[in-house]
Amino acid sequence: MALSSTLGLLLLLSYSTTLLLLCNANPIPGRHRSPINRHPRSASHNYRDALTKSILFFEGQRSGKLPPNQRVSWRRDSGLSDGAAAHVDLVGGYYDAGDNVKFGFPMAFTTTMLSWSVIEFGGLMKGELQNARQAIRWATDYLLKATAHPGTIYVQVGDATKDHACWERPEDMDTPRTVLKIDQNTPGSEVAAETAAALASASLVFRRCDPTYSKLLVRRAMSVFAFADKHRGPYSIGLKKFVCPYYCDYSGFQDELLWGAAWLYKATKNPLYLSYIQVNGQILGAAEFDNTFGWDNKHVGARILLSKAFLVQKVKSLHDYKGHADSFICSIIPGASYSSAQYTPGGLLFKMNDSNMQYVTSTSFLILSYAKYLTSSRQVVNCGGTAITPKRLRAIAKRQVDYLLGDNPMKMSYMVGYGPRYPRRIHHRGSSLPCIAAHPAKIQCSSGFSVMSSQSPNPNILVGAVIGGPDKNDKFPDQRSDYEQSEPATYINAPLVGSLAYLAHSFGQL
Repeated sequence: MALSSTLGLLLLLSYSTTLLLLCNANPIPGRHRSPINRHPRSASHNYRDALTKSILFFEGQRSGKLPPNQRVSWRRDSGLSDGAAAHVDLVGGYYDAGDNVKFGFPMAFTTTMLSWSVIEFGGLMKGELQNARQAIRWATDYLLKATAHPGTIYVQVGDATKDHACWERPEDMDTPRTVLKIDQNTPGSEVAAETAAALASASLVFRRCDPTYSKLLVRRAMSVFAFADKHRGPYSIGLKKFVCPYYCDYSGFQDELLWGAAWLYKATKNPLYLSYIQVNGQILGAAEFDNTFGWDNKHVGARILLSKAFLVQKVKSLHDYKGHADSFICSIIPGASYSSAQYTPGGLLFKMNDSNMQYVTSTSFLILSYAKYLTSSRQVVNCGGTAITPKRLRAIAKRQVDYLLGDNPMKMSYMVGYGPRYPRRIHHRGSSLPCIAAHPAKIQCSSGFSVMSSQSPNPNILVGAVIGGPDKNDKFPDQRSDYEQSEPATYINAPLVGSLAYLAHSFGQL
């Protein structure tokens, strides 16, 4: 069932906005805080400090004209002509990882997960809530630019192959700032639908404190989703030579359509989106044993999000998603019936060698969010006759976060700048090269590779960056050249923000 442009207009007209309200600690209007399970024993980590740093990291990834309140002082303006090649303004946004390309697909997912973190746990963040909102807005301001022309979405700035052939600061980059777009002739439903999810989820974050901006976000989300659904197809075909293998779409675009529709239903409460989910859910869904959630695969995230509508909002037509969400939970519980997840000897959830920590942070967030929904509805998960309580789910998520922060065989924090021992040679151009203040002269494209291959610690500490993490045997070499284990990424940090906010509050640190 495709949403036509006419239907998109009807959705826009039928959407009713909220009244102007003052900003406060609870960013979601009408949301009642569910009971929080406080841990009586003392915390093994300073989750509040980790939360502060996890959000600060995003300032180190900024592209564009930096604001006066920029806290990561070794960064400077960059990419100020982005979009000029296509005669559009695409200045701003985030570099996704350790390179200088702006990839729209992971940037949109990062935005959605930052927004979800604030939606679920923003009321617990206190002083960090405003910083989290600013991190989201840095992304949504860019996504609004990227979607400003109807029927066109700009999905990348930079030629990844040529960018990766250089090791240079973003302030110095002289590689082509190639502009890539999707349209009806070159569709990209996964990128478009994820962008719609990002804009819709962010509209909830700003609904109270900036209702005008919130309305703009949700209107744009609706039109972008209509485009994604009407012109179906993966961007990995039309833009293959530019986006693969970096952010090639492997799971298909169906999961993003379901995910995007779920976020639009949450943001608008429009029954047309609920109808879309009911009609298309089985077609767009995946097998229940699929338990991977990340920038490419949104199936599990959509199930957890839709299960909230059933458990908390009592939308009875979505009852099947409770079962789907339960199946996911059972698949990751160590030793439970139907468990299929792998763990390292030290207890870390392990999915793959390349940037495994992204699955640790995303899964931990889903577990904590689902535990919250179960608590609100006084329910548990049944795994082969064993009742899995919200308390046990929280303990599992806490164990993963604690491992990340240093409770592991290496006794190393995988968050840069947190704890006494953390990675010193992360795979990140700006962090590894001397900053502008220390070295004002331009560092040429190939000159930086001598630094990349050296054993010297990075001169600029990218505080809060969570890197790919250890291998399946809990080993971590701390080598700058090892991008699979040593590279940070925005989509690793984004879901961790919510988990740290919950843990900091539950231990009385916030």
